[in-house]
Amino acid sequence: MFKGTSLLRLVLTLCASLALVGMSFAAHINTNAPSKSKSQKKVSESSRTRHRMHRLARSRSANVRRASLRTRRHHSYERFHMSSFAEDLTDGDVTAGEDPTVRQAAIDALGNMNGTVVAIEPTSGRVLAMVNQKLALSSGAQPCSTIKLSVALAALSEGLISKETPVSLGGRYRMNLTTALAHSNNAYFEELGRKLGFEKVAYYAHQYGLGELAGYNIAGEQVGAYPDQAIPEKLGGVGKMCSFGEGVSMTPLQLGAMVSAIANGGTLYYLQHPTNPEEVANFQPRVKRQLDIAPVIPDLSDGMAGAVRFGTARKLRINFNEEEILGKT
Repeated sequence: MFKGTSLLRLVLTLCASLALVGMSFAAHINTNAPSKSKSQKKVSESSRTRHRMHRLARSRSANVRRASLRTRRHHSYERFHMSSFAEDLTDGDVTAGEDPTVRQAAIDALGNMNGTVVAIEPTSGRVLAMVNQKLALSSGAQPCSTIKLSVALAALSEGLISKETPVSLGGRYRMNLTTALAHSNNAYFEELGRKLGFEKVAYYAHQYGLGELAGYNIAGEQVGAYPDQAIPEKLGGVGKMCSFGEGVSMTPLQLGAMVSAIANGGTLYYLQHPTNPEEVANFQPRVKRQLDIAPVIPDLSDGMAGAVRFGTARKLRINFNEEEILGKT
């Protein structure tokens, strides 16, 4: 029979994750067989062990392929109905009450991309800069994978998971929250959505500000939309709502307010956009509500940091190397 070290080396050459399984098989080799010479017994058991290890490796490979195929079916893609580029994005913006340094940095970062930048002071809800205000104040759009922040907070708050809890995604394929957030894994968040159910998903989404105005007396702001019931199963049901925001319309201000609450430890402020120096001088923060998320923010933050370090937002590392940046794409 193989010594423990030799068997471990054999298994590691097949696949490191099969090491413990391999040792378990070795421990259960039949010791009641008729007696053989030591050399015959060693060769026979060595052969049986190798065959079992090869069968395990082939079986695991097949399971991984099946899990991979199942995961691929969950991929979703954004559909754009207008150009990704635009000129004169700042036409009509009201800027007299904004921070000029922050605004210029936001304009430079956005370039000619057809988007918006909303820079918020998380400890007060003051909007320091809002570039392309027509888009920022619009009725919103399908949030795609940014909806995963709301779903993750809901699952953490319900005690359904921690950042290390492995969630089964089919076969032997499992993933924890940190990896799922970093790589924006749709299958993981679909599973969380199904386990939570629509009522809890919707309850927490509304707590975090979806489906309501994020601002306080911000002229032109629209409310977005959050459905009263789960979308039909043929469209993906609550799972697709939680992985890609299907059926949801989130505004840039709603997303900004929620992320600010994560940044400040759980205070959801009304966003305020001063329009002149007098309003800046008289600014007073307005709290909408206090969210009980402080205990779970560290678990969420690890995944958001992972997105920048090694996940879907890793290209940002080039521009931010002096301090850690959290993100979600």
